[in-house]
Amino acid sequence: MPTPIDLIPRQARHALTRISQAFPVLALTGPRQSGKTTLSRSSFPDKPYRTLEDPETRQLAMADPRAFLAQFPDGAVLDEIQRLPELLSYLQGVVDSQRRMGLFVITGSQQFGLLQSITQTLAGRVGLVELLPLSLAEIASRKTINKDQLNTLMFTGAYPALYDPLRASALQPGDWYRAYVSTYVDRDVRQVLGVRDLATFERFVLMCASRSGQLLNVQALAADCGISASSARQWLSVLEASYLVRLLQPWHENFGKRLVKMPKLYFLDTGLLCWLLRVENPTALATHAMRGPIFETWVITETLKHRLNQGLAADIYFWRDNHGVEIDLLYPHLNQLFPVEIKSGTTFSADWLKACQRFAQFAGERSGPATVVFGGEYSFETQGTRVMSWRGFSPTSG
Repeated sequence: MPTPIDLIPRQARHALTRISQAFPVLALTGPRQSGKTTLSRSSFPDKPYRTLEDPETRQLAMADPRAFLAQFPDGAVLDEIQRLPELLSYLQGVVDSQRRMGLFVITGSQQFGLLQSITQTLAGRVGLVELLPLSLAEIASRKTINKDQLNTLMFTGAYPALYDPLRASALQPGDWYRAYVSTYVDRDVRQVLGVRDLATFERFVLMCASRSGQLLNVQALAADCGISASSARQWLSVLEASYLVRLLQPWHENFGKRLVKMPKLYFLDTGLLCWLLRVENPTALATHAMRGPIFETWVITETLKHRLNQGLAADIYFWRDNHGVEIDLLYPHLNQLFPVEIKSGTTFSADWLKACQRFAQFAGERSGPATVVFGGEYSFETQGTRVMSWRGFSPTSG
């Protein structure tokens, strides 16, 4: 019988069903504790389930992989496949012989190793879906979101466990994130990187948190942490592969302007970000110096979730010229570019429209209708720009 947390409707379910009908193997990846196991089991309830986190199951699969897979003539859900990537080679033989769509569902939390193995063994045979923590719409489907709860939402974050009615009333976000970091971040990420100095690694993660929503200067980050720039790049690549951070790339088309080439760094969950920044509670967040970047981080992650939940590529960017004119979020659709400005303030200011207006001048016909997302309660339109409340923000174009 499913527990109440299983009943949170995940928007990615439709993408899973669609993609499983076109590929013999469906791979569901994402950060630890984002709900991959729950979603895969509930979406394919008729398939046997095995997790390779279980030592006995993993030993059986290692000892005789062909016999292990032969147990599942109609396929199975194989959880935490990155624990035994060698199994993918044998999986290739099974799906090639059966020639059936949607046969196996594999999940993995460590994208860095999993995708490398997939591209080597299952190219052309696997459809990919990435699952991030809960979106605002998914949270709202089980919890009433009041008008004054933006700070609470950002402080709490979006991992499903924090919205489990069986324990949410007793579970403090700080307690959960402390356990999450020590159990998964310090264990999984450091294991991949082979980092022995925990204090240096933790300082690096904290320094990344203080830069969320900012242009990323890897040299400066490395210097602040006392490590080499090459180590900083390697550590960042694994943090990104583990779905802890995202490097948002600048849009490359310059429209006659010189552009910055550095990416912007974003954490993929504002609750984790707040914990790393030592924000004590939602009230403290209301006046925190990082509230603006945290809100920007929240809007960027909501946009990513919207695209990934549809099974689409995370095709989003920012735009900034060398004079500091910046569009916080830019996404292409057909032959147009849709600019989005992100403002954490609750009272609209006409100055917020200037960046989008400047971009429209540069991009000309390429510029689609602009949007401003802000921390207020009401949405409206002014001077050809949609001004959207955080409560109603949905990046539908593209």
